[in-house]
Amino acid sequence: MKHGTALDRWEQRTRTPLLVLAVVFAAAYALPVLAPDAPAWARTACWAAEWAVWVTFAVDYMTRLLLATGKWAFVRSHPLDLLAVVLPLVQPLRLLRLLSTLLLVGRRASQAPQVTMTVYVAGSVVGLMMFGSLAVLQVERDAPSGNIRTIGDAVWWSFTTMTTVGYGDLAPTTGLGRLLAVGLMLSGIALLGVVTANIAAWFISRFERDNAEERRQTALLEALTAEVAALRAELARSAGAYEPASRVPGPSSAGP
Repeated sequence: MKHGTALDRWEQRTRTPLLVLAVVFAAAYALPVLAPDAPAWARTACWAAEWAVWVTFAVDYMTRLLLATGKWAFVRSHPLDLLAVVLPLVQPLRLLRLLSTLLLVGRRASQAPQVTMTVYVAGSVVGLMMFGSLAVLQVERDAPSGNIRTIGDAVWWSFTTMTTVGYGDLAPTTGLGRLLAVGLMLSGIALLGVVTANIAAWFISRFERDNAEERRQTALLEALTAEVAALRAELARSAGAYEPASRVPGPSSAGP
């Protein structure tokens, strides 16, 4: 007997292959950025791999839309998926393909039952930092007044930007680079908020468990105290019932 709808079964079967394709996309995106002098055939292969992965995700979205019982309800409940599929068609930039793939991978990864909030947040931080570094390096490396020239500079800039520290020693100078900075800052604030909320929730849950245990022990002690008091009262009543009645003195036998 099969459980779940056709959409659920499709998502469950395709989740792992799509995540593997996302790793392929990451490698195809990183190679031309890290090795700008790579042969033309390698850059072409990476370009083809990026588009192939995006097309696969687009086909996955269309298939899920067809399998959904309510088409408009599916579209309304998955706006980021639709945006990720449409973005590269609006303007075929590599950064838009990067953004769309990140959105699609994030959506599918968050639906995996084995992915906890901690793993999801940690993966999001690492992924955003890695792709943010590659993206800003690609944009700023050849800028006339840019100072982000190496992958080390880009990683340091991404780290300080996501943590909202912003030392100012490295900063993008192009419009697209500054747009990336805004995205990283907003993402960093959101992720730090999630981390802070999870830590606070953990402490609150610990305190609640301790308080609940203390309340339980207090209630148990009160119940025991009431039971002991009831037993003492019962013993006192029993002792009073068996106590011999006091003798009443009779008439005196002595004569007058």
